[in-house]
Amino acid sequence: MKIGFIGLGNVGGKLAGSLLRNKFDLTVRDLDDNLLKEFKKKGAKVSKTSKELAENVDLIITCLPSPQICSEVIEGPDGILEGISNKKIWLEMSTTDESEVKRIGKLISDKGGIPLDGPVSGGCHRAATGNIAIFVGGERNAFDKILPALKAMGRKILHTGELGSASILKVITNYLASVHLAALGEAWAVAKKSNLDLGRTFKGIAVSSGNSFVHETESQVILNGSYNINFTMDLVEKDVGLFDELANKLNSDLEISPLILKIFKDAKKKYGSRAWSSMVVKRFEDKLNIDFRAPNFPNELTDNEPEEKGFEI
Repeated sequence: MKIGFIGLGNVGGKLAGSLLRNKFDLTVRDLDDNLLKEFKKKGAKVSKTSKELAENVDLIITCLPSPQICSEVIEGPDGILEGISNKKIWLEMSTTDESEVKRIGKLISDKGGIPLDGPVSGGCHRAATGNIAIFVGGERNAFDKILPALKAMGRKILHTGELGSASILKVITNYLASVHLAALGEAWAVAKKSNLDLGRTFKGIAVSSGNSFVHETESQVILNGSYNINFTMDLVEKDVGLFDELANKLNSDLEISPLILKIFKDAKKKYGSRAWSSMVVKRFEDKLNIDFRAPNFPNELTDNEPEEKGFEI
């Protein structure tokens, strides 16, 4: 199977790297020439346009920062729609909303292609080693056809149902992670003001009922002071906004979601759209004139689990 990958950013570059590392026939496309040169050195082919890429591969993967950018890549001049044809598969690995992936999916289907949505979850550091989780919505036959590629990019693979279902699940999981991160800011503030040893507090939370994946990962770079989670504030604001929009569309009348969105908007205003998302906790450090530093924590996360072939759950 020939695979094309468009979008070599924080997550996409790592997923594409896993495909290349596992000897897939890979063609890449990105606006950053330096990233393209890097992948070309490693053995990937490079396409000048998204249309050209779509014409020459069997599976077209997009992993882009926003639904708007994805729409431009697919529907714009020299876009994927101009190059896609019968039975080619489009896999949307960006975090997007269900209605948009269905809208574009219909355009793909009208050209004879097969649309799937396949967002990932588990942190950028796990994407680098192929140990991330992947949710996939859409036709089961198409899912089965690309499963070998999914197993190279991720560890645990879940077929979630119809097209769009994976995107809904991804938005829900990202929302939960954002709630946990915002709550950590308050937890660390109270721990610091109580004069607790923050290193021991980290261990205590990790073995308690209050533990979470976000604590196990993001608390480490918070305590280090780098905040480097390899995921930016604008992306979290987008993800939380997608969840809030979905809830409003469903007339869910939620309570926490609007507050979380407000918190991340405030953090983006204070620290900038490209600040690391874990800097949301810095709002409390600045407000209370304290810091959450503790020794012996890393400035960046690495996945120490050995890379293993993925499997369907």
